[in-house]
Amino acid sequence: MHMMKNLPEKFTRGRKTRPVWIGSVKVGGRSPVSVQSMTKTKTEDVAATVKQINELAELGCQIIRIAIPRLSAAQALGVIKKQVRLPIETDIHFNPKLALESIAQGADAIRLNPGNIADPEAIKEIVKQAKKRKIPIRVGLNSGSVTGYINKNKKFKSKAKKWPVWQTMVECALEYCRFLESLKFKDIMVSLKASDVQSTVNAYRLIAQKTDYPLHLGVTAAGPLMDSVVKSSIGIGSLLLDGIGDTIRVSITGPPHDEVRLGYWILEALGLARRGPEIIACPTCARCEVDIIKITEEIKGVLRNPHSEFRDLNLKVAIMGCVVNGPGEATEADIGIAAGQGFAWLFKKGKKIRKIPEAKIVSELLKEIKRI
Repeated sequence: MHMMKNLPEKFTRGRKTRPVWIGSVKVGGRSPVSVQSMTKTKTEDVAATVKQINELAELGCQIIRIAIPRLSAAQALGVIKKQVRLPIETDIHFNPKLALESIAQGADAIRLNPGNIADPEAIKEIVKQAKKRKIPIRVGLNSGSVTGYINKNKKFKSKAKKWPVWQTMVECALEYCRFLESLKFKDIMVSLKASDVQSTVNAYRLIAQKTDYPLHLGVTAAGPLMDSVVKSSIGIGSLLLDGIGDTIRVSITGPPHDEVRLGYWILEALGLARRGPEIIACPTCARCEVDIIKITEEIKGVLRNPHSEFRDLNLKVAIMGCVVNGPGEATEADIGIAAGQGFAWLFKKGKKIRKIPEAKIVSELLKEIKRI
């Protein structure tokens, strides 16, 4: 598994938050932003769940969340934990006993939804057991379930009518956290997810001004892949650019593998992670005389393979297809090509090195990268 380690200083967080540990992963305290995902198997299907977790670990996932909708799912957790290396956060709704059983089975963190886990006595018992096991609790509010908390809290009902949903989520989360603190419990994380980008961003920006708890970012129910690419990149990216956010989960209606990939793409685009060489490639147009799309895909397939020998190289590779921006981009990269009709010029560390025939562009470029 390729994890983010030995990161240079520029990858640390700007907003210092109170750190918590989910297994071996530190969240907050200016530690690198961690990437999470969630299993989409039936939790009781131990073989399928273990397989999916281990596949996600190979892609670089650092924390895995598992839904616990039934007691049998919680009871399967102990067996699952013995076969995986990722720390597990269990997702608890409605039934406090599922949280207690998850803790007993070895959960590394618990997510509680204030919208449906609001009974003070039940929360007290969960906190008592979490303290014993020294695991954190994530106060996880969603715009779709916040009404459950409001309906059980008279003092919020009248106020919430005047608040936008994002402010309601913040106020509910803060009150829930205050109750946890009254129980002498401070290993807390918070998430405030809405299905629209603006509400999500507003909620996190507001709570970031009011608390130093580490924040778990995400746009909930972001939809299928391309919808989620847009919503998640804008929402999560905007907050990270503000210095807000300590761990992220991208929501995609599809395989969780894409959630991990997109999570890292967001972090890489912001300079918050590096998992292999950065590829700069022109979009192509009528000026292009070689198949830059095919060349780029071949190069990417090698350099971005999680098992590749190149995965730890901190390089900028330029693959350019014309004379307008090509030479400049290739010169500014660590290594790159600027293509012409049936050939490409190879650039290395700002210098033009030699001419390469089109048929050998991929092999020669990889050969030079290997030498680096």
